[in-house]
Amino acid sequence: MKSFKHISTALISSLLGLTLLTGCGPSIEVQPSGGSASGGGSGSSTPAETQGETAAAGELTYAEGTVLRMATGYNSTKTGLSFDAETAGNGITLPDGNTYNTGDLKPTWQQMEKELNVKFEDKYQGNSAAKEFEYWKERLGEVDMVSGTAALLTENGEAGSLVNIGEYLDRMPNFRAYLEANPIVRLSITGNTDTGAIYFSPYFDGVNDIEKMPLMRIDWVTKLLDGEGEFTASASKQLAAPVYQPYMPTSGKVEITVVNADGTATETVTKDYDTAGNIVAKMNEAGTLDGVAAVNMLRTYIDEAYGGYYGTARSDLFVGQNAAWDADELVALLRCVVANPQTLNGTDTIQGLFSREDDNNARRSDMFRFAGHLFGVRGLESRQDFLYVGADGALHDARQEEETYVAMERMHAMAQEGLISKAFMDMSTENSGTYLENDLGFMHYDYNQTQTILNETKLQKDQGEKYMAVMIPVALWHDGTNADGVYMHFTESWRSVKTDGWGISKAGVGSDENKLNAALALIDFAYSPKGMVLLSYGPDAFIKTNADGSYVTFDFNGTQQPVISDATKEALWELASGNYTNFARYYLGSTLSFVKNQAFEYQCTTDVGQEGAGHISKAIALGVIKHPELALASNSWYTSVPTVLPTTTVENSTINGYTELTQNFSTAKGDDNILCQIIANGYTDASMKDAASAAETVKNTWKGAQYLSIKEGAWQRDVDYYNSMN
Repeated sequence: MKSFKHISTALISSLLGLTLLTGCGPSIEVQPSGGSASGGGSGSSTPAETQGETAAAGELTYAEGTVLRMATGYNSTKTGLSFDAETAGNGITLPDGNTYNTGDLKPTWQQMEKELNVKFEDKYQGNSAAKEFEYWKERLGEVDMVSGTAALLTENGEAGSLVNIGEYLDRMPNFRAYLEANPIVRLSITGNTDTGAIYFSPYFDGVNDIEKMPLMRIDWVTKLLDGEGEFTASASKQLAAPVYQPYMPTSGKVEITVVNADGTATETVTKDYDTAGNIVAKMNEAGTLDGVAAVNMLRTYIDEAYGGYYGTARSDLFVGQNAAWDADELVALLRCVVANPQTLNGTDTIQGLFSREDDNNARRSDMFRFAGHLFGVRGLESRQDFLYVGADGALHDARQEEETYVAMERMHAMAQEGLISKAFMDMSTENSGTYLENDLGFMHYDYNQTQTILNETKLQKDQGEKYMAVMIPVALWHDGTNADGVYMHFTESWRSVKTDGWGISKAGVGSDENKLNAALALIDFAYSPKGMVLLSYGPDAFIKTNADGSYVTFDFNGTQQPVISDATKEALWELASGNYTNFARYYLGSTLSFVKNQAFEYQCTTDVGQEGAGHISKAIALGVIKHPELALASNSWYTSVPTVLPTTTVENSTINGYTELTQNFSTAKGDDNILCQIIANGYTDASMKDAASAAETVKNTWKGAQYLSIKEGAWQRDVDYYNSMN
């Protein structure tokens, strides 16, 4: 009989609340499991317990060797529980010394078989969460666990297709404690506030830390802005005719809280528009400018507006620990960048803002998400649709608010000036994925670890090329604390429950208590300290150990975290070019769901990546960067909207009928999004002529008002449910 120790809420709480690359991961309270998974090609060792029943999480008993049919994975055939033909090839040998072939369970899932004494039968079709669930929806009797979006799993759970995990929390101490420590997580997965039903296990790609951030070629910024005297260049281009108009004030003073240059405390800097004017207004009024004149105008502005605060290291306004840049200053910088390609990359052109894959709507959508940061618009990077909680405690939908479209108009003005990439404007022209490696792109908004890898693989370090995360911009945010709004750093890109998860098929497990209990035990184990390590790092053979077999650890935000083995790090670069997430999903089978430990990712982040994220992390720790909270905040504007709201089956059916609303604002890869269209082309829908008519069309013609009424009702049920538990 195997048993899993109960752990306390206090211990689970210690696993949470850390910041990215200062991140979040579990304290190591467990020892290595004493054996790695063997490759499918070389046979599996026999578990220590070979007779009788297995007990997991107290009362969850099931027969050893219980088979779980798993229609679970991440997003493709490469990211399932088993090796696909492309990844395995003719057999692939990993740092655990085992060789894996097509169809073999990946190391993490072979070890999971041992930990739980079950057998996994891989049924995953290699689809996205939504498509995987739709594939199995009418065949749920053939699988025991299934991937799906949180919304689909909740909707079909309410319809009776999935097991209500909430009924078994008393026998799932690890999972229960995790939920008790995180109110918004509990609300995000509660499918019915009358019953407390939970129909899926949540996935966290990190939790309670920043997710995406602006990244810049900071070597170009320093080349343009730093040093004594005037900027000179042998050649530059004329700026395009100005279209973008000032967002920030043109007179007066604005005080901004920043982190000081050495990252130890906060201080206040002043944007003095009375002395310096607004840089966009001045450039617009100057008439024809070339790149050299534009740079010198921006240099003078920084000196005057900040009273010499940045000295000759003017680039720190954008790239320093004490950065305080705003949308207008970014536009001025972008004008300088695109007008000086000969100085910066020796060619005739540079693309300013771009997205990682400008032909992929899922990535193009990062452009409007970034617009929210630039112009102080909530809901554009929400955990659910475009919803956010206002200072009034009510739910709001950014798609129905004029300021959203005003922000897109400002982005379109930037595009008209050539400050947004050709590939974004016309997806057929060129591939934005090659911009960085070919020195053609300046800036985008994305994940830090995966993008700063380019410093090791694409950029030329010996020439000082450096692509790095920079501070979140300053914008005017209406958080309810001041009638006129507050100028501050704020990010809505805050990690919480992701939109995918795994559910238990009611028809699949049927009346078989072995299958049901084994599936519940899997979920509970995933939220134990030992499970969190395995499902992020993979088996112990991929982790560095001491002579006595204990993990080698390092201090990560005040907790001790495992160090990956040298062989793992070598394989990471050989097999996945340093991309931690791809390596973990393709080869280890980890980080497919549940809790992704950021400590692993941190070790795989380049020095440049750690430098930029370190600036942001200090700003978060010191309260300079504000963000949503995974709790019902005292100021409701700072409450993170739950990833799923407890809408009823009838309500879900009604919402599914609002096809214009969902289709026009899709963030799926092959779809279109009207916000991206407005950025690139302006208003093209006949019913949308300006911000007011756009918001009105969404609200009334596309059923936005009805949608929001349903969601608001569900949100209030969530609030009442939360209050009833406290």
